[in-house]
Amino acid sequence: MNNAVQDRIEPEVFPSFRVGPGSIEVFPLTATIGAELRNVSLARASRDAGLFAEIKELLLQHKVLFFRDQDITRGEHVALAERFGPLEDHPVAGSDPEHPGLVRIYKDLDSAPEHYENAFHCDATWRQVPPMGSVLRCVEGPPVGGDTIWVNMAEAYRRLPDHVKAQIAGLHARHSIEASFGAALPTAQRHALHERFPDAEHPVVLPHPETGEEVLFVNAFTTHFTNFHTAENVRFGFDYTPGASELLNYLIRQAAVPEYQVRWRWTKNSFAIWDNRCTQHYAVQDYWPAVRKMERAGIVGSLPA
Repeated sequence: MNNAVQDRIEPEVFPSFRVGPGSIEVFPLTATIGAELRNVSLARASRDAGLFAEIKELLLQHKVLFFRDQDITRGEHVALAERFGPLEDHPVAGSDPEHPGLVRIYKDLDSAPEHYENAFHCDATWRQVPPMGSVLRCVEGPPVGGDTIWVNMAEAYRRLPDHVKAQIAGLHARHSIEASFGAALPTAQRHALHERFPDAEHPVVLPHPETGEEVLFVNAFTTHFTNFHTAENVRFGFDYTPGASELLNYLIRQAAVPEYQVRWRWTKNSFAIWDNRCTQHYAVQDYWPAVRKMERAGIVGSLPA
């Protein structure tokens, strides 16, 4: 397709595509989630309230935004994320000593392969107040592999069968750091982690606080339903465990549906900004023993409704 034809059709195929002097260029990557933004400086957005507001509006629309070749300092990275809200720490991953809240996710030749990122998950739902979102930068990536996948969990809920929506209405579930990050720790450390972060309980279906979309809110940190064992759901006591676990596994598997996903190929100084309230993600670990170094600023959220 020549450029002239492409210029004529892209604004119609992708309604959010905008091009103009000084304007952000928006390139949706799938029909349901994700857009790459071009002709925009995240360093400038960290200082420019108007530009940031435009980016935030696009984030609510596309749920995850991508940027390449960003010339930005760690201080500007933190300042950009802080425009969304205060930053949170992480009890397992270490932060940059000069920039609290900027978590270093470094996988190099001295670190063993870990298997907590390569699962579909929503960040830190084991907290009573999970994060609102994150701003993630690729500092150094492998020559091949190391992609990240994001999933639209509002779309996942929307396309559930009606009888499943009726079955999960009003259900709550537990989310645990002890059963995930803590599983690899010695018993005493695992128990201490649980004492510091007791299991959180969240609704299985959550309304997004800004868009109002209903979101399927279970993921790899979810261990079990807390109010499934009722007369409506369980005929006999032995039905409880298989009935609840099979339903939960079915819901968790919705994140693996390709039609709800977008996949991003990282390059040095590329960024992703995502809304943690309505997405899950999966860091593909197909690059070992190559190096992958990422820096993430996680933004404090609000108590789920």
